[in-house]
Amino acid sequence: MGSGAKALHLHWLPSRPVSGIIRSIHSERSIRSPVTIGFAHAELIAVLVAVTGDEPRVMTIRSGNALPSGPFEMGHRTLQSGLREWVQEQTEHPVGYLEQLYTFADRDRNNDIPGGRTISISYLGLVNEQSGAGRPGWHGWYEYFPWEDHRQGRPAVLDEIMARLRSWADADPARRDHRHRRADFTFGLDGGGWNEDLALQRYELLYEAGLVSEAGCGADANLGRAMFADHRRILATGIARLRAKIKYRPVVFELMPESFTLLRLQRTIEALAGLTLHKQNFRRLIEQQELVEETGNTESETGGRPAKLFRFRHTVLEERALAGTKLPLSRN
Repeated sequence: MGSGAKALHLHWLPSRPVSGIIRSIHSERSIRSPVTIGFAHAELIAVLVAVTGDEPRVMTIRSGNALPSGPFEMGHRTLQSGLREWVQEQTEHPVGYLEQLYTFADRDRNNDIPGGRTISISYLGLVNEQSGAGRPGWHGWYEYFPWEDHRQGRPAVLDEIMARLRSWADADPARRDHRHRRADFTFGLDGGGWNEDLALQRYELLYEAGLVSEAGCGADANLGRAMFADHRRILATGIARLRAKIKYRPVVFELMPESFTLLRLQRTIEALAGLTLHKQNFRRLIEQQELVEETGNTESETGGRPAKLFRFRHTVLEERALAGTKLPLSRN
C-alpha cells in the first residue's frame, strides 16, 4: 500500500427501496417559517451532495450558512416526489439516489416560533451540481469540517482540536479520564486509527466541549465554518451516512457521468471518504464486484496516456430502478 493510502473496504450490494412520507418540500430560496402540526412545527431539510472537481459539495442557501429547507405542503402525493421535483428545479438535473436521513426534534433546537418545537425531517440526495443566477450556492463540505479531509495527510487543525479537547477534559477531574478516552477514540488517537465513519460523533464531541459556535463559543474560537441552528449537525449526519453507504451499496454511481475513467471513480470515492486509496487494490475490487464495463472509448488524463472509459453495467442500472431510487409512477 502506498504512503498515506488507506484501506477503505467496499462491499457493494443492491440498494433497498427508499421510503416516502406524505407531504412535500416547497421550492424556496430562503428558510421559511415551519408549518405548525399540533404543538410542533414541521419542516423538511435537504442534504444534497455532489462531487465537483474531486471535491464533495453540498447545496446551501443564505450564502452557505444553511441547508435548503421548507415547510410541508399538500400539493404532492408523497414527500419524496415533491422533493425530487424541487431538486430538479434547483439543479436542472433529476435526483438519483434519495433516502430519509433522520428526524431532528430535540428540545434545544432553534425555534423560529416562540413556545413551539421544530421537527425537521431530513433527506439525503445525490445530484450533479448546476450553477446559475438565482440558484442556491454550493460549498465544499470540508469548509464546515476541515478535520475530516485526510487526503493530503493529517490535517493541521487536529493539533489545535486535540489541545483544546485536552483542556476541556482536564477541566472536570471527575470525568477527565473518560473524556480523554472519548477524544482519543473519536479522533483516532487510541491505536485504532482514524475512522472516517465517525464524522457525526466528532462534531457532537466538539459541540459538547463548546468548541463550535453553535454551542455558544465565540466566532473567533469556532472550529470550521458555522451554520444556522443545527444545520451543521444535520450535514455531519449526512456525511456519516454517505461514507458508510458507499462501502456496501453502489450509490456513488449516482454522482458519476455516463462514462468515466477508473481514476475519476476512485477520486470521487476518496473525496467522499476523505481518504487516499491504494490504486491497484481499488481497481482489483472494482473488477471483482463486476459493476462496470468498458465502453470501448478512451480519454486522456492529466497529459498521460489515454485511459479506458467505463460505464456501470446494465444490471446495476436495472437494480437501481427496481430498488425505487427513481420517481415511481403515480397510482390512480
